[in-house]
Amino acid sequence: MSFRHQYVIGDLQGCYAAYLHLLEILDFDPAQDKLWFAGDLVARGEDSLSTLRHVKALCEQGAAATVLGNHDLNLIAVWRGAAKIKKKDQTAPIFAADDCDELLEWLRHQPVLAFPDEQTVLVHAGIPPHWTVEDAEKYAQQLESQLQSSLKQLDLLLPNLYSKTADDWHPDINGFTKMRAIANYFTRMRLCKQDGTLEFSFAAGLEASMPEGFLPWFEWQVPRNRKVLFGHWAALKGEVDLPHARALDGGCVWGNDLLAYRLSDGKIIRSSAHCLQPET
Repeated sequence: MSFRHQYVIGDLQGCYAAYLHLLEILDFDPAQDKLWFAGDLVARGEDSLSTLRHVKALCEQGAAATVLGNHDLNLIAVWRGAAKIKKKDQTAPIFAADDCDELLEWLRHQPVLAFPDEQTVLVHAGIPPHWTVEDAEKYAQQLESQLQSSLKQLDLLLPNLYSKTADDWHPDINGFTKMRAIANYFTRMRLCKQDGTLEFSFAAGLEASMPEGFLPWFEWQVPRNRKVLFGHWAALKGEVDLPHARALDGGCVWGNDLLAYRLSDGKIIRSSAHCLQPET
């Protein structure tokens, strides 16, 4: 199908009002246009439930697609009893909703990597320097297969996706350790070493002092046959634009902008409508 416009949108985080405002700015028409979401559909914004329902409906119409982010995986883990709702997350209404199981069953069947067009690849956090895009596609499919398997297999996987320390990637890595490492690269990565060793504590901007030997994953110069479009790193404010990588998390949930990247020409369209934080 040929679309009038295709846009890749950064982390929504449940900022429903800002999301709807961005769609107005884009003059989005689901009959002619397509949206791609960089993951983290839910979490700290004012209405994760409405956001999730809206994105699901568009995806089922063929007018949208999404990849999974760390907050999306956490939502699935809470649903299955493998994690608790984080203090800052505003996702409790999802679990109280009549359509909770339907929403989460749909969510767990979404990919962790997608190809919006011939020139780009979309992931939530990034692709590590020791993987080619082809490697990333293969490993994404392995994780997706586990996430989309039986509920029994999902319940075995989810408790093993979390660790305070990163796993070293090596040729013999397997089992849940491998699945956790794959999930960490696709959904949690910011800094890494050239061999893919991850560092989890750093979340600041590029001007901040970084641990020795670590760089932002996109600063390791490796050949890429596609531009990596990614979200996750809010402190970048969507200002990283390199030939091989484009940041799209504008930090809307932190009072900044929600961003849309037009695939045809790389233009960034912004919604400066602030995320409506719930009253405390």
